[in-house]
Amino acid sequence: MRALYTAILYFGSFLVIGWLGKLVITRWMTRHGATLSEVNDQFGASAGKRRRFLLGFWRNEN
Repeated sequence: MRALYTAILYFGSFLVIGWLGKLVITRWMTRHGATLSEVNDQFGASAGKRRRFLLGFWRNEN
C-alpha cells in the first residue's frame, strides 16, 4: 500500500504541475490575444518540416 501512495504522490504531482502550467499558458495567451498558429508563424520558414524524436517516438513537424 505504501508503494501505491508513493506512486500516486509522485506521478500525481507531475500531472498537477503540467495541468497548472497548461492552464497558466492558456490564460496568458487568451489575455494577450495570441493563438497557436500565430506563435508557429513567428518561427518562419526556417523552422521548416523536420523529423524529430520526442518521448520515444519519431514525429514529423509541419
